[in-house]
Amino acid sequence: MSDLLARISDQPLNPDEVEKAVSGPEHGAVVVFTGKVRNHDGGQAVSALEYSAHPQAETFLRKVCAEVAAESGLPVAAVHRIGPLTIGDLAIAVAVAAPHRAEAFTVCADLVDRIKHEVPIWKRQMFADGLSEWVNACAH
Repeated sequence: MSDLLARISDQPLNPDEVEKAVSGPEHGAVVVFTGKVRNHDGGQAVSALEYSAHPQAETFLRKVCAEVAAESGLPVAAVHRIGPLTIGDLAIAVAVAAPHRAEAFTVCADLVDRIKHEVPIWKRQMFADGLSEWVNACAH
């Protein structure tokens, strides 16, 4: 699966890239998920985020994407952003294509969950009051 799109990037993400990576004439459904930086968490105002990744994070991401593609028989793609992000920036873009929408939605949701839990990327939230916190820093 050398053409599998599974990348960690410090550049702004383009959802069209993941959609094009999975699209094909045999697929009537392409589900694209984008995760954006929101302005709140747990009742606190968030001003920005910073994502950090383990040096092998891209290897983990490729493994998760390859496993989901093999298990589902569907093409998948994912790109995760690292570095400083502001409110509204895309943190992740994921796509899955399938002949029908139900399977594409299910596999896309599963892929996003696996990425969140299995790929060693950590998020630091900066709050409007000047404090910050690492989110799920012990999960990996």
